[in-house]
Amino acid sequence: MKGVQPKKNLGQHFLRDKGIAARIASSLTGEGYDSVLEIGPGTGVLTAFLLQRNFRDFRVVEIDHESVDYLHNHFPDLKNILTGDFLEMDLDRYFSDRLAVTGNFPYNISTQILFRVLENRNKVAEVTGMLQKEVAERICAGPGSKTYGILSVLIQAYYKAEYLFTVPPEVFSPPPKVKSGVIRLSRLERISPDCNEELLFRVVKACFNQRRKTLRNSVRAAFELTDYEYAELGLRPEQLSVDQFIRLTNWIESKRLLTK
Repeated sequence: MKGVQPKKNLGQHFLRDKGIAARIASSLTGEGYDSVLEIGPGTGVLTAFLLQRNFRDFRVVEIDHESVDYLHNHFPDLKNILTGDFLEMDLDRYFSDRLAVTGNFPYNISTQILFRVLENRNKVAEVTGMLQKEVAERICAGPGSKTYGILSVLIQAYYKAEYLFTVPPEVFSPPPKVKSGVIRLSRLERISPDCNEELLFRVVKACFNQRRKTLRNSVRAAFELTDYEYAELGLRPEQLSVDQFIRLTNWIESKRLLTK
């Protein structure tokens, strides 16, 4: 890693273990897409194994100019190095078809990356990546779990979420203070949930923003309904499955339409 210093403000922890990099690269199924975008390649430890997969269209996006120079000098076969911030990328500009997103995601923006994926859910067919273990577990958690929350429900409304394996701190430079987890998100066959999607996002966020309260209290505060005769309103948000949230969204919309 000579020539590139990890930058704290960018949340950089460079992966040193090639075995783990190989496992992350191999976790991409290659099903339903021919393009792959790696976020934050840094010094290219994961990049090297992704290049071996011979995807038709492989690109990386890196915000750190020092890392960009390093990649140009050490990876002559890497033809598509995009300089910039993934959070501000227009994926339609660079990818005409569906793609996969992968990377050793910076902890400080990993949640933002996933919400950006959700914004582009009809283009992003698959995600594999390394995040803080707590975040990875939260994404894959099911109903009844203390870690089940907004990100769990919204991700799982569109993707099958799998927790693949845990990564210890000592394989990074510098080592983070926490463990990491590698996940895979695979786009569900359904194009969208059978509900008003914009309202679904509002409902999920409203409910979990008051997760200690029952849904009746959350719904009353957020949507100002007069009819609360709905069986599941006596539950707390972590008790509802994704499908139950979809049904709740439809019920709320029907009541709001009646009051207009």
